[in-house]
Amino acid sequence: MKKIRFMDTSFRDGFQSLLGARVLTEDFQPALAAAVEAGIDWFEIGGGARFQSLYFYCQEDAFEMMDRCRRTVGPEVNLQTLSRGANVVGLVSQSRDIIDLHAKLFAKHGITSIRNFDALNDVRNLDYSGRCIKKHGLKHQVSVTLMGLPPGTHDAYAHSAAFYADTLKKILEAEIPFDSVCFKDASGTATPRTVHETILLARDILGKDGQIHFHTHCTAGSGPSCLMAAIEAGADIIDLSMAPLSGGTGHTDILTMWHILRGTDYTLDIDYEKVLLAEETFKECMAKYFMGIESKETNPLIVLSPMPGGALTTNTLMMRDNNCMHLYNDVIKAMREVVERGGFGTSVTPVSQFYFQQAFVNVTQGPWKKITDGYGDMVLGYFGRTPSAPDPEIVRLAEEQLGKPHTQEDVHDINDRDPKLGIAPATRKLQDAGLPATEENIFIIATCGDKGLAFLQGKAPLSVPLLADEERNQTEKFLKKNKGVAAEIVKSLGLAPEAPVQAHAAAGPASYVVTVNGLPYHVDVAPAAAGAMPHVTQIRPLPAAQAPSPAPAADPAPTAAAGTPSTAGTEIGSPMPGTVLRVTAGVGDEVKSGDTLLVIEAMKMEQEIKSTVAGKVMAIDVSVGETVESNQVVAVIG
Repeated sequence: MKKIRFMDTSFRDGFQSLLGARVLTEDFQPALAAAVEAGIDWFEIGGGARFQSLYFYCQEDAFEMMDRCRRTVGPEVNLQTLSRGANVVGLVSQSRDIIDLHAKLFAKHGITSIRNFDALNDVRNLDYSGRCIKKHGLKHQVSVTLMGLPPGTHDAYAHSAAFYADTLKKILEAEIPFDSVCFKDASGTATPRTVHETILLARDILGKDGQIHFHTHCTAGSGPSCLMAAIEAGADIIDLSMAPLSGGTGHTDILTMWHILRGTDYTLDIDYEKVLLAEETFKECMAKYFMGIESKETNPLIVLSPMPGGALTTNTLMMRDNNCMHLYNDVIKAMREVVERGGFGTSVTPVSQFYFQQAFVNVTQGPWKKITDGYGDMVLGYFGRTPSAPDPEIVRLAEEQLGKPHTQEDVHDINDRDPKLGIAPATRKLQDAGLPATEENIFIIATCGDKGLAFLQGKAPLSVPLLADEERNQTEKFLKKNKGVAAEIVKSLGLAPEAPVQAHAAAGPASYVVTVNGLPYHVDVAPAAAGAMPHVTQIRPLPAAQAPSPAPAADPAPTAAAGTPSTAGTEIGSPMPGTVLRVTAGVGDEVKSGDTLLVIEAMKMEQEIKSTVAGKVMAIDVSVGETVESNQVVAVIG
């Protein structure tokens, strides 16, 4: 009977795939300790989005997180992180000095192995990073990235078993040093047959002693089938996760896979009861976190528009942040064309983010009206060679809008010439801010930019998806739209008219069903505190068996497209939803047509909002940190 080894992805990919990578370090330490006690000796613990997210959303240092986890698991457990080749742990590809610093620092902070992949399967992007990983004493798991192509695709070679086998051969021909090979399907869209054929070919290439690792997700529903196909073809290691961060957009559960292998020639060789106990501990640790329904469901649309679990929930959290979650299904559908016309790079970060950003802009601004920076750079070759040639029309649009030509040059050489990349400019940025230029700080600036600087200055926001916060947000939205209903609910419960509806969580609220105008509502009421009235903490509409037809809605307040003239001046509207990142013009400033007024951020990309006319700024109607909707007026030029 063959023992199948596994890596527990709960504490990196589990966090990223189901919670947008926004989890506080202390919250999961008891579960990590319980997993070690259960006999698990290999964990994915950082890298990928779990590097930037700590600085962007958690007010935490990723290096301190790694140190903390090493103390929890002890010296013998294998702690692994994820690297994106030349991009290391960000969306921007880096110069050679930062790529080397990445491996050096991760080894310093308790990591023992790094999985290294390139979303385009351009072996040049794995070469230097792989050598740096080995140079600093780490185990190097080189990766080939997998993806199922949307139905109707005419390219028979890209993302076939033969394509993956040829990629592995190129890795061997380049003499890149590695300890094992991972076949990584981040979107969970490769078919079981393709997986089986790929692993068979890899086994022939590597021989019986080569270590083959397989990674997939459950997003499209085929995760366990693909794991079994890989095992039967000769894979030695698989990725699994623990509940509650298993299934859905995450990985197959450890206990589920243990059950699937019962009665076969394979075993995980685990103590079921101990792992079950660890999962119970993990559930307790994660109980306060909010998971969107999209993170726990099987989504058949993903096979048409391959979206990796690790990017899906990250993006839906950002859509919630920007009040545009209603666009989610449209964006996922739009991804299909974006993937097809972009050269079939594997939908895994950073390419999956480029796909999502371009699909988001296509939905909010019109198809192909704007080429986003990341997607444009990808089709132009500034992240490496795509598996297939991108659509020539998209290449033309990218060249025109980004003002740069298509290239076949090695991205490392391009980045080494870029004066904005590398250790030296990061050091200057730290010195200008009066911050110590430690190697850790240099790497944070190089990979996290202005948000990294904000963290080091103590200005980073805290945005963790807690269940209580989600309930409060939903209640606040309801109250804004239904003030009359809220007043009737307060009155029907016998609370004083002046008793406010407070949108915050309270310990031990009583729950009621209140009917207003024939419609039922779930209502939570917090008990009275000393000297205070009881108050409503949550109002949620309930399904009604026979709800009366609603009155016709009033016409919505008019919004402005960018550059709409009015009697008071020209109103400038936001072309897309987002959060105001910077305001660069002030009231009274004289501006020319094309001058930037403010910058918004959405889906990890910045969008400048520019004046469409010359004149004086009469009003700036938004402030930094405020969310805006498509076509919302943000400024007036007179």
